[in-house]
Amino acid sequence: MDIQWYPGHMKKTMDMLKKNIRLVNVVIEILDARIPMSSQNPELQSLIQNKNRIIILNKEDLAEEKSTIRWVHYFKEQGVSAVPVNSPKGHGIKGMKTILQNFKPSSLRGKRPVRALVVGIPNVGKSSLINTLSGRAAARTGGIPGITRGKQWIKIPPNIELLDTPGILWPKISSAQMGFHLAVTGAIKFELINNQEMSLQLLDFLSKDFPERLKLRYKLSEIPFTMPELLEAIGRRRGFLLSGGDIDFSRTSEVLLKEFREGLLGRFTLDVVPQKDF
Repeated sequence: MDIQWYPGHMKKTMDMLKKNIRLVNVVIEILDARIPMSSQNPELQSLIQNKNRIIILNKEDLAEEKSTIRWVHYFKEQGVSAVPVNSPKGHGIKGMKTILQNFKPSSLRGKRPVRALVVGIPNVGKSSLINTLSGRAAARTGGIPGITRGKQWIKIPPNIELLDTPGILWPKISSAQMGFHLAVTGAIKFELINNQEMSLQLLDFLSKDFPERLKLRYKLSEIPFTMPELLEAIGRRRGFLLSGGDIDFSRTSEVLLKEFREGLLGRFTLDVVPQKDF
């Protein structure tokens, strides 16, 4: 799936990050636990440079638990602390705050706060995480990529200040697989995607590796041979019919993608931990 999306406001955000990186002593990089590699913006790595960094594997409740553990170990081997987090329920927040406090700068003039820059791709859960940290609706949230506008400083008790920024992708997504991972997990706006094409690609993945989950969720006795037939079978089971009895493929595709993203088909990790080179 070839997807390229780099709106003007994302370039402005990157320019803003370059100007404000000097104001913080730690960068909180939020990744989607289902796609830790695909959701890691390569342009941010050169920007972060020698800053202290914490990786938050957000939406850990939607990812496979064993895979998340492997990813935590992988990042640890890279010298970076990674914390699995479920923002709405607050899981992992305490551990994240503990690590942040370790980055408190020394100062001869009283207590200075830990100042952190929060970065991540669209719809990775940055605003939800910040609201949980602050205990209030400090940042707007939504299931639509690109809802955060402009930078804002947010105070987190007892002694943390966060600089929130809009989610940003990068000018050229390097592979079709990465584009699929970003799109199917919700990082790219619906209107920029061919939902039916993406749903067929998702069904191809699920039917090969997780056929029983499809059978259980959509009450199918067997998996049809082709993906269009499978999508049609799901639409028929759900009663998504047009006048004349034809299947509403558009609605069926939207529901399939929505249920996958919400974890109704189970927990999935799409990115595989890189193998060590021996």
